[in-house]
Amino acid sequence: MNLEIVLIAMILALLIPIYEACKSDNTWQKMLALGSISSKASIMILVVSVLRDDWMIGVVASIMLSVGNAGFMLLAHILRRLNEA
Repeated sequence: MNLEIVLIAMILALLIPIYEACKSDNTWQKMLALGSISSKASIMILVVSVLRDDWMIGVVASIMLSVGNAGFMLLAHILRRLNEA
């Protein structure tokens, strides 16, 4: 039962950046919110993989955690270059 409460709290924490991304018109704020969402989703998947004792899901979650934000940083760099030109 305590683990269910932890997962519900994680889902509620995931909703905060989603709300901020929908509310803001600033591109950088949206990028930060989406980066936060991807990190939180990866952590949630890691928790589920530990609870299920499934290391394959954990490997996918760790790859998402390490590589997922790199795509956002690349997109932010491209957007900055487009705005400079």
